[in-house]
Amino acid sequence: MKILVLPVGHVRAPLDAPVEEYEKRAARYWRLEVFPVEAGAPGRAAARERVMTAEAERILARIPEGFTLVALTRDGKAVGSRDFATLLESEAVRSSPGVAFALGGAFGLSPRVLDRARHRWSLSALTLPHEMARLVLAEQLYRAGTILRGEPYHKGA
Repeated sequence: MKILVLPVGHVRAPLDAPVEEYEKRAARYWRLEVFPVEAGAPGRAAARERVMTAEAERILARIPEGFTLVALTRDGKAVGSRDFATLLESEAVRSSPGVAFALGGAFGLSPRVLDRARHRWSLSALTLPHEMARLVLAEQLYRAGTILRGEPYHKGA
């Protein structure tokens, strides 16, 4: 099963190396593809809607037919690592072509992306910079793979 990560913006130092490392680890378990989409230029409040609309178009254009979309948003449902792994396992069992994870830009995800998503999950109740959110997602994808294979990385309940 393919996993798509659709973050708005690119990762800069100092988090570029850890993100690359965890995405490399996650790719041992999943056919992982990362397609950063261009961030809109944040500006005045009036531009907010235009920025979010443009980012939504770029995100939605990257999601292949049949993929399950998970919107990662601060207002989403809090999920644990085992629930995260269970979602991926259930998608694989039902022969889903894949799961796409959308990470928003400075203004978050557009209502269009949120409405299209099958799941709205939160990586944290805290507001995270997109680089940090991408690192957390990459680590959780790796962790999910180890959980599903019964490997010793995951020590949590």
